[in-house]
Amino acid sequence: MYQCAFGGFPTGSRDQNNAFAGRFPMRGHCLCGAVTFKIEGQFQSCVTCHCESCRRQCSAPMTTYIGVLDSQWKWTGRRPKIFKSSPGVERSFCAECGSPISFRSLKMSNVMHFFASAMDDPEQCIPTMHVAIEEKLPWLKLADGLPVFVGPDYTQTSCAP
Repeated sequence: MYQCAFGGFPTGSRDQNNAFAGRFPMRGHCLCGAVTFKIEGQFQSCVTCHCESCRRQCSAPMTTYIGVLDSQWKWTGRRPKIFKSSPGVERSFCAECGSPISFRSLKMSNVMHFFASAMDDPEQCIPTMHVAIEEKLPWLKLADGLPVFVGPDYTQTSCAP
């Protein structure tokens, strides 16, 4: 799947076919609790993104998200508002408290990307790579030993030098 060999995953219950093999269902919610969702199956990925759009949506120097197949999750509370941030990209947030919840890219269709911090148990979401490394803030130092990739699409990335 990846165009870079990175010598395995960090500690935890992982393999190369699943970003996480833990307890399900998993649940998540916004700050006020109005928007809630449930994940029934395996993550496709757990990625830390450095792209400007993700950083601005979350007001953070980077953000970590999990990719979940559309058939593996559902909204269980109020649905979030959708903002079309760029062609083919939708970002969701709670209309009440403003919490960022997810993003969807047509380039990575059939997958919803939930922000790890929106999960009830975010410690179960351990990243396996960094993407859009070319947009990383210069003062941010990475010391986790994870592979880094150019571009935000982790399914079509190439290794950064």
